[in-house]
Amino acid sequence: MTAEQQQERRVPLMVLAWAWVALPFAYGVYELIRKVTQLFTG
Repeated sequence: MTAEQQQERRVPLMVLAWAWVALPFAYGVYELIRKVTQLFTG
């Protein structure tokens, strides 16, 4: 197996790993913004 084939096999894994971290983080930021706006606007 060449290095290029190994790289191609890792792409879905890297996408999954980034999504595993980025999606909950993005949701947390979204909720934070909602709560902060509620705090300051009443």
